[in-house]
Amino acid sequence: MNTVRMLVATSRPLSWINTAYPFALVLWLLTRQVDATLVVGTLFFLLPYNLAMYGVNDVFDHESDLLNPRKGGVEGALVPRRRHRTILVAVVVLTVPSALALAVLAGPLAALVLAVVLFAVLAYSAPHLRFKEIPFLDSATSATHFVGPALVGLAAAVPLTSVSLATREVALPLVAFFLWSMASQAFGAVQDVVPDRQAGLRSVATQIGPRATVRLAAAGYLLASLLLLLAGGAAGWVAPLCLVYALSVLPWWGVTVEKSADAHAGWVRFLWLNYLVGFLVTMVVIAAVNGVLPT
Repeated sequence: MNTVRMLVATSRPLSWINTAYPFALVLWLLTRQVDATLVVGTLFFLLPYNLAMYGVNDVFDHESDLLNPRKGGVEGALVPRRRHRTILVAVVVLTVPSALALAVLAGPLAALVLAVVLFAVLAYSAPHLRFKEIPFLDSATSATHFVGPALVGLAAAVPLTSVSLATREVALPLVAFFLWSMASQAFGAVQDVVPDRQAGLRSVATQIGPRATVRLAAAGYLLASLLLLLAGGAAGWVAPLCLVYALSVLPWWGVTVEKSADAHAGWVRFLWLNYLVGFLVTMVVIAAVNGVLPT
């Protein structure tokens, strides 16, 4: 049971919904079916996927995490080195079979997308790749972690529907989601500027400074909101929710390196804001499906 609790803590259950929900929502909206692909994929993007993403990160960021005061709780487990092998073995045992099952069920296009997404998961933290230490690529790779499940759901649905990947209603919300995710990762990096620099790590925030990073994140949220408006239909009703995130980071508009750790309060608010916004997005989806709002 100690091992199970450790693995669950490492997978950061607070964020499970952030990867499973996009997959399930996109696939269901396009197919309106609850089938094996939906069930297996949702379960995969709940635990195995998050264990792979955060477990690999916790193992290979262990030294720098020791310098970070926010690690050791829901924002990242501090697992003793002697348990690192257990984490990596569990990642392989849980992720590989379930990913293969999803690939078979979802079809070749979705399997290809899934392979790219899983590469991004490993490349973010694994030695010799470490995309997380390449400024701006860190934000883009992190965005792939969360938009990727939605793309897998889309790829699984396309062979079953007449939906085109290039349609405005599909492409613009996905691009907006990607920008929102990049902005969120960038803002999250602000709070870690001091420990990251102490550990010799690079990020978008250490590269351009916390103040510029906050402003870049705000701009990303604003652009995501604009794209949702341009997409029209139900997406237009979601657009104001991106503005909430832009407003949420404004208190740190002029943050300095010395005060960058104070942005942690904004990150905690971001984590809980996701649940409220997710609920409101679900309400918009339900209203659109039932004809109350335009699709």
